[in-house]
Parts: sequence; structure tokens; C-alpha cells
Amino acid sequence: MANIGSYFSISAIFIFSLFTTSPSLCLAARKFLSSETDTKFIKTWCDATTYPDLCFVTFSSYAAEIQDSPKTITTKSLFVALNSTRSASKNLTDISKTQGLTRETEALQDCVEEIGDSIDELKRSIVEMDETAGKSFAFRMSDIQTWVSAALTDEDTCMDGFSETAIDGDVKANMRTLIEKVAHLTSISLAFVNHYAGANK
Repeated sequence: MANIGSYFSISAIFIFSLFTTSPSLCLAARKFLSSETDTKFIKTWCDATTYPDLCFVTFSSYAAEIQDSPKTITTKSLFVALNSTRSASKNLTDISKTQGLTRETEALQDCVEEIGDSIDELKRSIVEMDETAGKSFAFRMSDIQTWVSAALTDEDTCMDGFSETAIDGDVKANMRTLIEKVAHLTSISLAFVNHYAGANK
């Protein structure tokens, strides 16, 4: 037993010496532990959303930036939703200009308009997240909740338009895939906004 105790003592001293004499190893260990903590924070927030898998895959890549900051993860979710919505809007606009589309064109144009409104609402929300003067926190978050909720409604309305129109199967499938991802990311953002607002009352 004495030999085993001596072995562990020597091992502990060796490991301690290794990390204290090798800054690069120490830094690597700290980064690893920090990354583990950050992704656990993100997973906790994502587990409270309707789409936890998409959420974690999307935001774990921003772990170093988000760390364990509720405001940062909420703001980042708004930017992610906005960028996804802008990309979808461009794709929808390009498809609506495709020659040969007839019945699809009207539904696409309506959808582009809805998505445009969604973009405006998400942009307003991002600006409001950075405001510190004037309104109270509760009032500011209430506005953001209203705008992000409206953005999600716009996206749902866009999808409903496709469902109710006799659109070519391939066009419908492609558009639905685009808008569903946008709506899911906006839904995640709304969940984060609600969580952040509720935790800071």
C-alpha cells in the first residue's frame, strides 16, 4: 500500500510540475475545460427550445464567443435568424424571377414580402438589444418579444401560402425546406429572448 501511495504522490507531483512548467499545456487544458463549460451552457439553453438538436448544432460553433453569457447567446440567435432569413429571401426572389413560373410566382412574391417584414422585425430586435438608455429593461424586452414573435408569424404565413396553393411539387418542397429552417431558427431565437427576459425580471 505504501508503494501505491508513493506512486500516486509522485504522479501528482509530476503532473503538477508538467502544467506549471509548460504554459502551452496549461493553456490547452484551460481552453478545453472552458469549451466544455461553454457547450454545457449552450446545451442547457437549447434543451428548453422546440428544436434542441438544430439549436445545439447551430450555436455550439459559437461557444468561445458565447461562453456563459445569456445576453450574448440571445443576441447571437437574433443574428443567426436574421442571416438565415436574408439568405432565404434572396433565394425566394431569385426563384420568383425564373422564367416559366406562373401560379408559383404570386405565392413566391407574397412570401418574399412576408420574409421582408420578418427581416425588418429581426433587425429592430437586434438594435433594441444593444440599447441601454431610455426604456426600462422590461419594456425593451417586451418590444423584442413582440417583434420576434411577429417575424415567426410572417414566416409561418409564408409556409401556409405554399400549402394552400397548387404549386409544382419540386418548387414547393424546396421552398418549404428553406422557410422551415428560417422559422425553426426564429423559434429558437424567440425562446432565447423569452428566457433572457424572464431571467432578468
